[in-house]
Amino acid sequence: MVINELKEDRFRVLPNLPGVYFFYDQKDTLVYIGKSIDIRKRVHQHFSGRDRKSIKIQIHVRRVAFEVMGSELISLLYESDLIKQHQPLYNRAQRKTIYQYGLYQVDINGYIGLRIDRISLDKEAITSFSTLREAKEALYRITEKYRLCQKINGLYKTTASCFQYQIKACNGACLGTESLSNYNERVSFFLRRTTMGRFTRLFEVEGRTDEEIGLVYIENGVYRGFGFCPKSIKENKLEFILPQKDNRDVRRILIRHLINS
Repeated sequence: MVINELKEDRFRVLPNLPGVYFFYDQKDTLVYIGKSIDIRKRVHQHFSGRDRKSIKIQIHVRRVAFEVMGSELISLLYESDLIKQHQPLYNRAQRKTIYQYGLYQVDINGYIGLRIDRISLDKEAITSFSTLREAKEALYRITEKYRLCQKINGLYKTTASCFQYQIKACNGACLGTESLSNYNERVSFFLRRTTMGRFTRLFEVEGRTDEEIGLVYIENGVYRGFGFCPKSIKENKLEFILPQKDNRDVRRILIRHLINS
């Protein structure tokens, strides 16, 4: 696909599906790898944007390729691995991403609190985030999903009840009326679901077509890889897993998936 000839209507050849896309320059050198839940929409944004990176892409990119991955999770994992392998010129921002904030477990008068703080080498974070906004959005989702307390989690400053309690979405930990055991069990359930530890799990996600499913495999807390298999297959699904390397970036991706699932 020649980008110089890629008029508005030519973007229609790209799919509105999750996957990974590749940009090549005039020497057919791979200069950028991206992922999106909608490949066509995201590529179009690159070629219509006016920010510095978009303009560079518009000037230098001559060919686009893509691979449909079926799900956002596999797209993220595949993109992360490919960027590490190829280190494209315009992916420098991803390679230098700094995770400044972490989600930590703290004690709040006996309740297990989940608090956002600056990354510290002195304590281990449940997961990490590049921006404070990203961290807060994740903690709000966790607090709502598990009926936790905004006050306990540092999201609502008050000496009385939190906002969630006022709309009957908090059971009263902010007032000390919910038992420690009940509240802490919900937090512990969240931690068990989102801490990889040494668990073994085969995730099943959307496939590239209606006839298949996507697979992501963790064994004893180690990421082993992903793959695709026909929906008709009921046993031996691990045979379809393509081995991949485990690292901090893929662990962050997997933990985010666990938090949001």
